Amino acid sequence: MELVDSHCHIDFPPLCEDVEGVLAAAAANHVGHLLCVSVNARDYPNVLALAERHERVFASVGVHPNETGEDEVEVDWLVEQARNPRVVAVGETGLDYFRSTGDLGWQRERFVRHVEAAERAGVPLIVHVRAASDDALAIMERHGASGPGGVMHCFSEDWPVAKRALDLGFYLSFSGIVTFKNATALAEVARRAPLDRILVETDAPYLAPTPYRGKTNQPAYVLRTAERVAELRGRPLEEI
Repeated sequence: MELVDSHCHIDFPPLCEDVEGVLAAAAANHVGHLLCVSVNARDYPNVLALAERHERVFASVGVHPNETGEDEVEVDWLVEQARNPRVVAVGETGLDYFRSTGDLGWQRERFVRHVEAAERAGVPLIVHVRAASDDALAIMERHGASGPGGVMHCFSEDWPVAKRALDLGFYLSFSGIVTFKNATALAEVARRAPLDRILVETDAPYLAPTPYRGKTNQPAYVLRTAERVAELRGRPLEEI
């Protein structure tokens, strides 16, 4: 059995202080590969360096929707970086109306550029959405995100939103949130989504699953998320 942590940030502290230990713990918990996800251009070289140094680590390239105070990246730059064989996705990108307020036209424009870059580069998108699902899905539908496809990272919405994303050809990635007792709508999605359209992730160092809630998350803990999905579906972990 081998799991993949489809979204983590092992370049963030405190995980970056002991990457070898983090990877060893992951391997001991059946996590064979992981995707270290970029959130801005200035730290992207660190993300790429981890992927180039460790065979089981891959990278993405992109600018998080809440990132401000830096020059916007251009489509050509994203496409160029995505040509590196260690870079397997564009993102994380998307919309976040929870942490960012005011006129967010710049956020929507950034998202569109990432969609175009993924299409041109022929790699999938990693989409972050918070309190903005209608606008995000409208952009994805309008600008052809179904072409490159991709994943709805840290999915935490209900079934109608999940269905729209699935209809676009996107995957749903479940984080530790699915283990929380109050995540009833998300539990329904985990039961109903096609098994071949499900991913699991940690978003480490954030969102540690039960029973590690409140602690620093790490890729090893993606095993608990997979176990919870198996419980919800009434299927063996190995099948998940």
